[in-house]
Amino acid sequence: MVPISILDLVPVILGETPREALPKSLDLAQHAERFGYTRYWVAEHHNMTAIASAATSVVIGYLAGGTSTIRVGSGGIMLPNHSPLVIAEQFGTLESLYPGRIDLGLGRAPGTDQRTLLALRRDPGRGADDFPRDVLELQSLLAPVKPGQSVRAVPGYGTEVPIWILGSSLFGAELAARLGLPYAFASHFAPDALFEALDIYRRQFEPSKQMDRPYAMVGVNVIAADTDEEARRLFTTVQQSFTNLLRGRAGKLQPPIDSIEEYWTPAEKHQASRMLKYSIVGSPETVRQGLESFLALTNADELMVVTSLYDHSARVRSYEIVAEIAV
Repeated sequence: MVPISILDLVPVILGETPREALPKSLDLAQHAERFGYTRYWVAEHHNMTAIASAATSVVIGYLAGGTSTIRVGSGGIMLPNHSPLVIAEQFGTLESLYPGRIDLGLGRAPGTDQRTLLALRRDPGRGADDFPRDVLELQSLLAPVKPGQSVRAVPGYGTEVPIWILGSSLFGAELAARLGLPYAFASHFAPDALFEALDIYRRQFEPSKQMDRPYAMVGVNVIAADTDEEARRLFTTVQQSFTNLLRGRAGKLQPPIDSIEEYWTPAEKHQASRMLKYSIVGSPETVRQGLESFLALTNADELMVVTSLYDHSARVRSYEIVAEIAV
């Protein structure tokens, strides 16, 4: 199998707060390191009660400080929410503290709703053209200082933290190819453009200082348990979350239920199932076959596994099963 990594949304379950969620993510990162996973990423989201990773750089430092070998990074930092200089300083600091272990994945979506976007002091009038410029500026701030350069990221300059472009559309694929950067596609929740994006990225890739060939990572939901029946029941937590999102009532993760068919309407089922198209749910053998099929479909260089469950021990066990199969 290809390298396998983890995207952790630092889920907050019903009845708990981020105070309980964050130590669980550290525990999972420590297990992931022992299981042999390649990297452990967290994502920037704002004003979402089910996700405790809004202060993404802080969470990365917490996770990196509690582990010793696994790569830790962002999947991703929503760069238009920030000054490139601030991100260069934050990730330069992380790289200085945990050398050779930090990844910087970048996205251009706000990671929130329109009202929260304004609360972030983000200019809603900024267009897509600003994101490529911000990426180039960030690259230059992490590069060695040039003669006459008056603004430096301290810490940051010279660290050359590896940058990834994240996306769920063709825009990110084209940008990653043009800049010669590794590309991660969010097929775990936005599957529609997966194959076209991968094709564009691979065909248009231009070698760079960071990468001499295309490197594509794809996201996939994986819920593994000892039996297919148990895994399908655990998966109802994810299905409820996507249904609630469609209802405009996104909230904390709910416990699994016996029948998802009684929870969602046929229309909700259709839409949520389309978003969750790339989900592998089942026993170790079912998951093994699913991973092999997904790899054959995508020819991915790396898989980013997403497993958001109500029960922490079931979540750790799911990642353990995947590791036994694929790592």
